[in-house]
Amino acid sequence: MYKIMIIEDDEVIAGTISRHIETWGCAAHTATDFRDILPEFLSYEPHLVLLDICLPFFDGYYWCAEIRKVSKVPIIFISSVSDNMNIVMAVGMGGDDFIAKPFDLSVLTAKVQALLRRTYDFGGSPGLIGHKGAVLNVNEAVLTYNGERIELSKNEYRILHTLLENKSRIVSREQIMTRLWETDSYIDDNTLTVNIARLRKKLDDAGLYHFIATKKGIGYVIE
Repeated sequence: MYKIMIIEDDEVIAGTISRHIETWGCAAHTATDFRDILPEFLSYEPHLVLLDICLPFFDGYYWCAEIRKVSKVPIIFISSVSDNMNIVMAVGMGGDDFIAKPFDLSVLTAKVQALLRRTYDFGGSPGLIGHKGAVLNVNEAVLTYNGERIELSKNEYRILHTLLENKSRIVSREQIMTRLWETDSYIDDNTLTVNIARLRKKLDDAGLYHFIATKKGIGYVIE
């Protein structure tokens, strides 16, 4: 089931879109905290975003730029501010399409379905895992924090991915090594220790202190 996030401060419009989306088999989530959209986005992990331009606190262009720092998820702008300059700005900021208000719901449906089909028939899911403000983009093997990219080696990325997939659960050293062996990285116990130490240093240097906890004699956990 595709998940659509609606970032629209007009409750009537947002509710109408949400109900319509759900009638044709998608899930819908309407943003509630317009001071800080990104945590909601990361938590919901939508397949597509419908984004108004005129929003309280920060406009849609700002949130489009913030989302683009961590994700290539399709974004459709919906706005009554539909002059050529704003349409060009919306596309230039990373939007994939623009729908002018007022719009027919059948037009919205057609555009959303077409963009979902183009994106996910070949591209797979958005693949974002977030924790404490850090975001791992699984499709691109990129970790970002506070808008900055943290460069990871192949093994560091796979270790972090494994731990994030199991947030709040202890992962044994044997499980991590097995996961790496499955991807043709044949590392031993000592090499794993070195990789964990390097990964922790990179996280500390980025300000992500104590991101990975050690459970002595058992393994590691991201709590």
